[in-house]
Amino acid sequence: MAFQQGLSGLNAASKALDVISNNVSNASNVGFKQSNAQFSDVYAAALNGAAAGVQIGIGTAVAAVTQQFTQGNITPTDNPLDVAINGAGFFRMSNEGSLVYTRNGQFEIDKSGYIVNAQGYKLTGYPADALGNILPATPQPLYVDTADLLPQETAKVEMGLNLDSTKDPIAAPFDVNDPTTYNSSTSVSIYDSLGNSHILTMYFAKTASATWNMYTQLDGGATTANGTLAFDTAGQLTSGMPITLNGLAVTTGAQSPMGGAGGVQLDMTGSTQYGSSFSVNRQVQDGYASGRLSGITIGSDGTVQGRYSNGQSRNLGQIVLANFANANGLISLGNNNWAESPDSGQPLVGAPNTGSMGKLQAGAVEESNVDLTAELVNMITQQRNYQANAQSIKTQDQVMQTLVNLR
Repeated sequence: MAFQQGLSGLNAASKALDVISNNVSNASNVGFKQSNAQFSDVYAAALNGAAAGVQIGIGTAVAAVTQQFTQGNITPTDNPLDVAINGAGFFRMSNEGSLVYTRNGQFEIDKSGYIVNAQGYKLTGYPADALGNILPATPQPLYVDTADLLPQETAKVEMGLNLDSTKDPIAAPFDVNDPTTYNSSTSVSIYDSLGNSHILTMYFAKTASATWNMYTQLDGGATTANGTLAFDTAGQLTSGMPITLNGLAVTTGAQSPMGGAGGVQLDMTGSTQYGSSFSVNRQVQDGYASGRLSGITIGSDGTVQGRYSNGQSRNLGQIVLANFANANGLISLGNNNWAESPDSGQPLVGAPNTGSMGKLQAGAVEESNVDLTAELVNMITQQRNYQANAQSIKTQDQVMQTLVNLR
């Protein structure tokens, strides 16, 4: 009997060494999850039963080889498309329509513009529309559109400035070529419908203690009077905003005047008249030229954002994660990929950092969760187990030899 028990022990120790060796060989494999061999004892079954307390087992057997989906260390890299999951979840990859799941976030962009891993599987997520709005529909392969970002015509300009209250009123008629007919001036770049830049210049001439006339000029052309700015005794602007700038004609844009029939809206809310020098404290306009894709960033919520040469950015999509009720029920496919099975349950899909999903860290990878020190200690332990079981077989052999030699 000891032969069978010892043999099962040898097999068990050998299987454990196989698992340990596999862990050690993948210790530097990004996203790898270590496995543990679990064993159970074996008893002979008899139809007539057996008395309690006198049963002797007949050895051991492998009960299961389970993977440990504990968090691995996160290490920064130089690739902005490398992504690590900090917490639960798997990347959802499409292999020609067949879905696999992985913790390996080493991605790149293929020749067709899709975000893929080393096997060419496509990372899936929520797409974005032309305006950059994320569409939380059925996840699909994420595509990086490298087309130029369309220009946007300026429709609104926001400015905050201070007009110097110590300046004297000017009685002379305004003349853009005569600096003595206005007190201050400033300019801002605005864009037409083709993305061409134009210079909008504003002139301010004080007419009374708390009122200023404002004039505008586009690209050095004709000037237009745009009304009066009034301030209260505390120096706060009281004039209604925004001011509509009509008649800003351009010759290089697709339409003239700027802003179309509605003109360009100038909002100067927050401007002041204090006893200090003229200054521009805030200047924002909503137009921009066309731009080319210059880089990609990925947020902790999985949002893939494109950066463009014109200083703008736009959402290109959002990575989704999948989680399972029983991750140990997943089927290992190799290449750090898993597939769902009846034991794992169906995937729960959602955006990172929501529900049970972990958050993402771009420019980093998750290392293997193998503890080399522990594995080497386990290797020594299983080696001793193998030796002990071999010794039990040797002892049984000696007993049998004694019986054979009886005269």
